[in-house]
Amino acid sequence: MKVDFHVHSTGSDGTNTPFEIIHLALNAGIKFLSITDHDTLDGVKMIQEGKSFNEINFIVGVEISAEFPSTLHLLGYGFDLQNEKLNSVLNQLQECRKKRNFLMIENMQRLGFQITLQELNEEAKGDLIGRPHFASLMLKKRYVNSKQEAFDKYLKKGAPLYLDKKRLNPNDAISLIKEARGVVVLAHPYQTNLDEKELEELVKKLKNYGLDGIEAYYSKHTQKMTEKYQKLAKKYDLVTTAGSDYHGDNKKDIKLGIEIKEEEIRPFLDILRRF
Repeated sequence: MKVDFHVHSTGSDGTNTPFEIIHLALNAGIKFLSITDHDTLDGVKMIQEGKSFNEINFIVGVEISAEFPSTLHLLGYGFDLQNEKLNSVLNQLQECRKKRNFLMIENMQRLGFQITLQELNEEAKGDLIGRPHFASLMLKKRYVNSKQEAFDKYLKKGAPLYLDKKRLNPNDAISLIKEARGVVVLAHPYQTNLDEKELEELVKKLKNYGLDGIEAYYSKHTQKMTEKYQKLAKKYDLVTTAGSDYHGDNKKDIKLGIEIKEEEIRPFLDILRRF
């Protein structure tokens, strides 16, 4: 069957609204779907408030960036959407993101890029401002020839305009989701840039913190990678999940939906029902 437990909407850095994603998922024949915006529940809350579909099993989700030398993202599922602490911490992270945007604008102006907060707000159309909006505006003003050039030259990690965002340490991020009665999954493990032994040590540590699963099926994983993560999940009694990391036009090479055998995803669905 077709599922997707890793999708981004205009709630963070995707280009489709939550309801557009539902429409796309219906057309694609997706049976289970989760919107997992970065450090925010805004998109998910829109769906929950206007929920009027029966063909898709919608699971609330979020993707939290954790402190780590490279990339460490944790996916939360099935939690209490109204949990006070979860909402409070995510709101704090968003406030820090807004402050980062101000600093990025100041840095851009010092480098000669004439971009204002008002222009960014108009570009974002009321959605959360992120680096894709900076890139889009830079393209429109012909400072770059493509959004990819904007990221490669100015916005990616290590580039002149990049500013890191506030992150939770892994233990706190996992505890936050667990306290809200959610399930925690390690997203796209290859992005940690760890070798096999180092990744296993990380998974063992995260398991002790409360990790429930690994995103073994992912749009950028090779078959060999998927098999490796399946074995790692089995060794540490973790469930496996499947997600595309769909961002709409911001990542045009990634399509919505992952085809998977039901038995591969059933343990994840079962654990969700227990929470």
